[in-house]
Amino acid sequence: MSFLLRVVLPDKPGSLGAVATALGNAGADILGVDVVERAHGQAVDDLAVELPAGRPPDVLITAAESVPGVEVESVRPHSGRLETRSELELIEAITNDPAKGLQLLAEGVPRIFRAGWAIVATQEGTRAFRLAESTAAPETRAAHLPWMPLDRAIVIDPAEHAVPEPWTDLDTELAAAPFGPSSPHALVVGRPGGPAFRPSELARLVHLAGIVTTILRS
Repeated sequence: MSFLLRVVLPDKPGSLGAVATALGNAGADILGVDVVERAHGQAVDDLAVELPAGRPPDVLITAAESVPGVEVESVRPHSGRLETRSELELIEAITNDPAKGLQLLAEGVPRIFRAGWAIVATQEGTRAFRLAESTAAPETRAAHLPWMPLDRAIVIDPAEHAVPEPWTDLDTELAAAPFGPSSPHALVVGRPGGPAFRPSELARLVHLAGIVTTILRS
């Protein structure tokens, strides 16, 4: 079975190699690695790994954290691939079919950000509704999202930001990004079970939404 392992490790030569060796000794086969973030002497990496049948995912945590300075942030089932070039492919698809641009964006974002679902929401007065959604997006009625419109990307904290209750099912981590200054639209992404969205991921969401906005306006 394949899993996606997010690890925080010292940003120095040999750290990732030591983690790879420890995982290999535990019987895991590394299928791919993607750098999520590097800052303050630490790196955050996503590792797609495969375990032999019958081996519990706990062995991944034990193995990775046997390396000094390494912390496992999350482990979750995964398709076995890392979509490291999907942003360019998604932009190309939207450019070729702008009439379906928002729907293509909603469907593509979960793969890129290893999330469960995405929604393109808009706010009109006190009423918010969706313009596009991915297949796994939770069903909700029109509601009021008082934190919209956005002037920057945010991690949505249900304790501070009112959201429909289904959005928070399964301990879902939430993030949202605007489509540009003063835009009433926002790209909302849900990641059931975590991990939390990192600042680098928020920056990528803003960048992607901004590019799509430019494409659709032209």
